[in-house]
Amino acid sequence: MPLTSIWAATAPAPADLPPLHESLRTDVLVIGAGFQGLSTALHLAEAGVDVVLLEARQPGHGASGRNGGQVIPGLKDDPDALDQLWGAQATEFAGSTAARLFALVDRLGIDCDAQQAGWIQAGMAQVHLPGLRARMTQWAARGAPVDWLDAAAMERATGSRSFCGGWIDRRAGKIHPLKFARGLAQAALAAGARLYGDTPVVSLVRDGGVWQARTGRGATVSADRVVLASNVYTPAGFDPDLRRATLPAHSFQVATAPLDPDDLARILPHGAVVSEARRVGTYFRIGPENRLMLGGRGSFAEPQGPAAFHRIAAELTRLFGRSFAMDHHWFGRVGMTPDHRLRLLAPAPGLLAATGFNGRGVALATALGQVMAAHLAHGTPLPLPVEDRLRPLPFHGLHPVYGSLAIEYYRLRDRMDR
Repeated sequence: MPLTSIWAATAPAPADLPPLHESLRTDVLVIGAGFQGLSTALHLAEAGVDVVLLEARQPGHGASGRNGGQVIPGLKDDPDALDQLWGAQATEFAGSTAARLFALVDRLGIDCDAQQAGWIQAGMAQVHLPGLRARMTQWAARGAPVDWLDAAAMERATGSRSFCGGWIDRRAGKIHPLKFARGLAQAALAAGARLYGDTPVVSLVRDGGVWQARTGRGATVSADRVVLASNVYTPAGFDPDLRRATLPAHSFQVATAPLDPDDLARILPHGAVVSEARRVGTYFRIGPENRLMLGGRGSFAEPQGPAAFHRIAAELTRLFGRSFAMDHHWFGRVGMTPDHRLRLLAPAPGLLAATGFNGRGVALATALGQVMAAHLAHGTPLPLPVEDRLRPLPFHGLHPVYGSLAIEYYRLRDRMDR
């Protein structure tokens, strides 16, 4: 049985972007048609900047069309820590990312099943609760609409008896990520951006103060500035330090058969999305066609069939006390960094890149594209620090080995916590 994404199965057939055959000149070249690249191109075009976007496949082919569709504000650091690390402007930006995405959906009228029904961060062990409560309290002090959920409230909100407490952030919600990516592409085209699909970039060099991007089809795009928005899908011929600064982890996901009315009344009845506080936890939601979806960390080897998803399917049984029929299995890459922090960098004049969204890419990448466009078009300061180079991770080529060992170690720690 082939692997099929619930998103690809439920999105309307796209109008594919055409490939680029002739050479072009532009002000800004964007490489990558995920949320970050599409948002950057859209907002640049709306600001009157001439922009070309090149995508190796089609919009949303990578992580942006394969994720869980959870729209979660914030970064992995708590607000107080962010204030000390990067300043209050970074914390304010991090807290605004979900609102920026939902406002963009409303303004453009993108049909992507958007629902701002909240995100629950769930604690499975008592040891999780102090940290969760501290995080909630810090966001509450900054005006976020949040509430604490005890064990009984968690059961009512999730339909699972597995959790001893947690908190809900009502700024958050969910979307159909592939519909959203394709909607961003159409909006960018309507705003005047030039978008091309099936056009991989094979080299990027700076010559005489101008960037030259050569495509696999032989065309060249010349640009004054470049936004590299490919994250862990960055082509092999680019800056090796950028590729080696982030670990490409696999996130495995499943979607059940449509739930019956009794299950829908019990499991996530108010439409919230959930992620666990375990080191190697899961995340789940109700998705298209009233299907229960769950994802979590998978192996570093690419799965070849549904049998590779047995651990993920077993998590659903553990959470809800019974097995479910599985209709969809798929996976995608997540860009992880050792400290779980985004890397925003300008490694050369006129080149801006971001990598390592650490599972928060839906809201964060969309909002980052918005502020990067404002920076390029108007000189608006970026809310996050920009590095001029990255230190590559040692022994990066061995990441499937030591990454797998680390995951098993963290799973052991999680079992000890319980």
